[in-house]
Amino acid sequence: MKKETLIPLDQLCSNYSVEMSFFSNLNETGLIEIRKIDQMEYIHQESLDHIEKIIRIYHELELNPEGIDVVFNLLQKIEDLQEELRSVKNRLRLYEQ
Repeated sequence: MKKETLIPLDQLCSNYSVEMSFFSNLNETGLIEIRKIDQMEYIHQESLDHIEKIIRIYHELELNPEGIDVVFNLLQKIEDLQEELRSVKNRLRLYEQ
């Protein structure tokens, strides 16, 4: 993986006013993936939107990483149910015509 697509973890800590341990806890719960290169820890640039959502939930709702994991699981279930509902509605339209 190219190094320019990675963001140093210490830079994220200072930008978002969170401790390094916060990211370590997120990594342990499987919410993010930390890459270690030459004793430095990085986050992939593509996961920045996901990390910003996590940090927003952390600051606004004051949840720990386990609580954030629960919120993301519930949001995923809602998305899945909405997609299933769309599919059922589309099938129903076929029968109504």
